[in-house]
Amino acid sequence: MRPTHHPENRREAGVSTLIEYIIISGVLLILFVVMLLQVNTNILQGPAETLQYTAFTDIGNGVSTRIVDVYAIAPTTGDITTSFPLPDDVAGQNYFVEIYATGADQSVMVSQGNIASNINLSGIGATLNINGNTTGRGLNRISYYSEGG
Repeated sequence: MRPTHHPENRREAGVSTLIEYIIISGVLLILFVVMLLQVNTNILQGPAETLQYTAFTDIGNGVSTRIVDVYAIAPTTGDITTSFPLPDDVAGQNYFVEIYATGADQSVMVSQGNIASNINLSGIGATLNINGNTTGRGLNRISYYSEGG
Protein backbone atom coordinates (compact mmCIF):
# COMPACT_ATOMS: atom_id res chain seq x y z
CA MET A 1 0.00 0.00 0.00
CA ARG A 2 1.25 3.44 -0.87
CA PRO A 3 1.62 5.90 2.06
CA THR A 4 -0.21 8.73 0.30
CA HIS A 5 -3.44 6.75 -0.01
CA HIS A 6 -3.62 5.79 3.60
CA PRO A 7 -6.87 7.08 5.19
CA GLU A 8 -5.10 8.66 8.20
CA ASN A 9 -2.75 10.68 5.94
CA ARG A 10 -5.73 12.42 4.32
CA ARG A 11 -6.99 13.65 7.68
CA GLU A 12 -3.52 14.94 8.59
CA ALA A 13 -3.26 16.80 5.27
CA GLY A 14 -6.40 18.78 6.13
CA VAL A 15 -5.10 19.63 9.58
CA SER A 16 -1.70 20.75 8.29
CA THR A 17 -3.36 23.04 5.73
CA LEU A 18 -5.45 24.62 8.50
CA ILE A 19 -2.42 25.06 10.75
CA GLU A 20 -0.46 26.58 7.84
CA TYR A 21 -3.31 29.04 7.22
CA ILE A 22 -3.46 30.00 10.92
CA ILE A 23 0.32 30.49 11.17
CA ILE A 24 0.52 32.62 8.02
CA SER A 25 -2.48 34.69 9.11
CA GLY A 26 -0.93 35.20 12.57
CA VAL A 27 2.41 36.32 11.13
CA LEU A 28 0.69 38.74 8.73
CA LEU A 29 -1.45 40.11 11.57
CA ILE A 30 1.64 40.74 13.70
CA LEU A 31 3.39 42.50 10.79
CA PHE A 32 0.27 44.61 10.20
CA VAL A 33 0.13 45.68 13.86
CA VAL A 34 3.83 46.60 13.88
CA MET A 35 3.41 48.67 10.70
CA LEU A 36 0.31 50.35 12.11
CA LEU A 37 2.25 51.45 15.18
CA GLN A 38 5.09 52.82 13.03
CA VAL A 39 2.93 54.78 10.56
CA ASN A 40 2.25 57.72 12.87
CA THR A 41 5.91 58.21 13.80
CA ASN A 42 7.52 57.70 10.41
CA ILE A 43 4.96 58.84 7.88
CA LEU A 44 2.85 61.50 9.62
CA GLN A 45 4.86 63.08 12.44
CA GLY A 46 8.19 63.60 10.62
CA PRO A 47 6.77 65.61 7.70
CA ALA A 48 4.56 67.64 10.09
CA GLU A 49 7.64 68.64 12.12
CA THR A 50 9.50 69.58 8.94
CA LEU A 51 6.54 71.69 7.86
CA GLN A 52 6.39 73.39 11.27
CA TYR A 53 10.11 74.24 11.27
CA THR A 54 9.93 75.70 7.76
CA ALA A 55 6.80 77.71 8.63
CA PHE A 56 8.41 78.94 11.87
CA THR A 57 11.44 80.12 9.91
CA ASP A 58 9.18 82.01 7.47
CA ILE A 59 7.17 83.58 10.32
CA GLY A 60 10.38 84.59 12.15
CA ASN A 61 11.80 86.16 8.99
CA GLY A 62 8.55 88.09 8.51
CA VAL A 63 8.53 89.41 12.08
CA SER A 64 12.23 90.30 11.85
CA THR A 65 11.67 92.18 8.58
CA ARG A 66 8.73 94.13 10.05
CA ILE A 67 10.76 95.14 13.11
CA VAL A 68 13.70 96.29 10.99
CA ASP A 69 11.33 98.20 8.67
CA VAL A 70 9.73 100.02 11.61
CA TYR A 71 13.17 100.85 12.97
CA ALA A 72 14.29 102.16 9.56
CA ILE A 73 11.38 104.61 9.22
CA ALA A 74 11.02 105.49 12.92
CA PRO A 75 11.14 109.21 13.76
CA THR A 76 13.89 110.63 15.96
CA THR A 77 11.27 111.99 18.33
CA GLY A 78 7.81 110.48 18.55
CA ASP A 79 6.25 107.11 18.05
CA ILE A 80 5.16 104.75 15.31
CA THR A 81 2.90 101.72 15.50
CA THR A 82 2.15 99.08 12.93
CA SER A 83 -0.08 96.02 13.00
CA PHE A 84 0.46 92.78 11.13
CA PRO A 85 -1.22 89.39 10.96
CA LEU A 86 0.39 86.03 11.69
CA PRO A 87 -1.03 82.62 10.82
CA ASP A 88 -3.38 81.36 13.56
CA ASP A 89 -1.70 77.96 13.65
CA VAL A 90 0.91 75.88 11.88
CA ALA A 91 0.05 72.26 11.04
CA GLY A 92 -2.88 72.47 13.44
CA GLN A 93 -0.70 73.57 16.40
CA ASN A 94 -0.47 76.90 18.23
CA TYR A 95 2.93 78.53 18.47
CA PHE A 96 4.75 81.27 20.36
CA VAL A 97 6.87 84.18 19.06
CA GLU A 98 9.46 85.73 21.38
CA ILE A 99 11.96 88.53 20.79
CA TYR A 100 14.95 88.29 23.13
CA ALA A 101 18.55 89.47 23.53
CA THR A 102 21.52 87.20 22.86
CA GLY A 103 24.55 89.24 23.86
CA ALA A 104 24.79 92.31 21.62
CA ASP A 105 22.34 90.85 19.12
CA GLN A 106 18.57 90.44 19.22
CA SER A 107 16.74 87.35 17.98
CA VAL A 108 13.23 86.27 17.11
CA MET A 109 12.38 82.76 18.28
CA VAL A 110 9.27 81.01 16.95
CA SER A 111 8.55 77.79 18.81
CA GLN A 112 6.05 75.10 19.70
CA GLY A 113 7.04 72.21 21.93
CA ASN A 114 10.51 70.98 20.97
CA ILE A 115 10.53 72.64 17.53
CA ALA A 116 12.04 76.15 17.42
CA SER A 117 13.50 78.51 14.83
CA ASN A 118 15.80 81.43 15.75
CA ILE A 119 16.28 84.41 13.43
CA ASN A 120 18.59 87.38 14.09
CA LEU A 121 17.27 90.94 13.86
CA SER A 122 19.85 92.04 11.29
CA GLY A 123 22.21 93.80 13.68
CA ILE A 124 19.87 96.46 15.10
CA GLY A 125 20.16 94.99 18.59
CA ALA A 126 23.37 96.94 19.22
CA THR A 127 21.56 100.28 18.83
CA LEU A 128 18.06 99.50 20.04
CA ASN A 129 16.74 97.29 22.83
CA ILE A 130 13.84 95.22 21.50
CA ASN A 131 11.81 92.72 23.48
CA GLY A 132 8.35 91.20 23.57
CA ASN A 133 6.31 88.15 22.69
CA THR A 134 3.09 87.15 20.99
CA THR A 135 1.18 84.18 19.68
CA GLY A 136 -0.31 83.51 16.27
CA ARG A 137 -3.84 84.46 17.38
CA GLY A 138 -5.30 87.83 16.45
CA LEU A 139 -3.65 90.97 15.14
CA ASN A 140 -0.09 91.69 16.32
CA ARG A 141 1.41 95.11 16.85
CA ILE A 142 4.89 96.63 16.78
CA SER A 143 5.26 99.97 18.60
CA TYR A 144 8.29 102.28 18.66
CA TYR A 145 8.56 105.28 20.96
CA SER A 146 11.47 107.70 21.19
CA GLU A 147 11.98 110.94 23.14
CA GLY A 148 14.91 111.93 20.95
CA GLY A 149 18.52 112.35 21.81
